[in-house]
Amino acid sequence: MTYENVLVTTDGSGGVQDSVTQALDIAERANATVHALYVVDDSVRRRVAAAAWPSDDIRVEAENAVASIGGAASRAGLDAETEIREGTPADEILAYVDEHDVDLVVMGTHGRTGPERAVLGSTTERVLRRADVPVLVVRATEHPV
Repeated sequence: MTYENVLVTTDGSGGVQDSVTQALDIAERANATVHALYVVDDSVRRRVAAAAWPSDDIRVEAENAVASIGGAASRAGLDAETEIREGTPADEILAYVDEHDVDLVVMGTHGRTGPERAVLGSTTERVLRRADVPVLVVRATEHPV
């Protein structure tokens, strides 16, 4: 299978680095466009507003996260598109896949099990179950700070 559009999702955390590396490697081999997507979860945005934490902080984090991936793609000689959306993460990721003819989704996971998995891995699990395209789930490894 050849890939023309590879989507890598980000939440701005350090745990996505392994998935970004994998996405860039695949895109480089296929000379594909890299798409970086950050979805601001509506439920998180509402909690932040209630806690008086400036939503501008979330926007800055999102912009930095997608810009970092876009910059890495550009340095690798690849075309890159970045986008920030608001909504339910799995729904927005799947909508993006359809709208941009994405051939492959690359997502990270923390590899948690038990009760933590229900919350922290739910977006990856939902996308994996519902996507019409291949989804590569990359387990995050610990990176020294």
